Amino acid sequence: MGLAKKMLIANVLGNVADQIFSAPTNEIGMTVAWLGVLCYALQIYFDFSGYSDMAIGLGRIFGFKFPENFDYPYISQSLQEFWRRWHISLSTWFRDYLYIPLGGSRKSTARTYMNLVIVFLLCGLWHGASWTFVIWGLFHGVFLVFERLGLGNVLTRLPTIVRHTYLIIVILVSWVFFRSESLEQALNYIGVMFGPSSANGLAASLSFYLNNKVLLALAAGLVLSTPIYQKVKTMLTGSSSTALNYSSFIVANAASVGLLILSIIAVAGDTYNPFIYFRF
Repeated sequence: MGLAKKMLIANVLGNVADQIFSAPTNEIGMTVAWLGVLCYALQIYFDFSGYSDMAIGLGRIFGFKFPENFDYPYISQSLQEFWRRWHISLSTWFRDYLYIPLGGSRKSTARTYMNLVIVFLLCGLWHGASWTFVIWGLFHGVFLVFERLGLGNVLTRLPTIVRHTYLIIVILVSWVFFRSESLEQALNYIGVMFGPSSANGLAASLSFYLNNKVLLALAAGLVLSTPIYQKVKTMLTGSSSTALNYSSFIVANAASVGLLILSIIAVAGDTYNPFIYFRF
């Protein structure tokens, strides 16, 4: 499953994200800019969670049981919830070895807010000594402070769809800083996302990027970034029908073999196989 996430979803969508982010910002339109950051958001999630799944699987081979590192972070309804679900090992490490030693939330309110900002500033620097990572870290730290100042209480009174939309917009904007090569590119890209654009031509056309392979990977990414698959799997395997349990067992194993074959074909045939963590 981890290899399939990497080869069949992350790499396909990463190729689209690379094309869009490498194009001059004055040549892409608003819809293409949103497509680019959406593809990158799914790329980094399925790339990293795919590696984590492979580590968990390898651990099982040798008798070790590692905990999950991602818990469907994109279904979150606040940034606080997002960081309880995203890269759990890293967020837990920063909590235990930096946030709590700094005083955590045991000190004054102002000190708690300062601790949050410090932790996420250092989290940004941990990824790389670049202004884009610094701003990414500060961006998350400041929004977490806003949620503690009252935004979180406001969100709890809003419909679920509004809370989820808020989280997705915040995360996608933050990923622009994380993905961009420079602060100038990030600001220009965000300007295209939220401002009118007169761009035209191939680079500004959605059809230039969306072939059947990309659409399939995008659909799979959107579905598998939610618990839908897991709920269906649990429902089928937990059925009282012996015939249904046996059938679902056969289908699940056949699907695993099929994904393995497709992943191996992708490994052998694709020249695009990025390791996006070389920057960190």
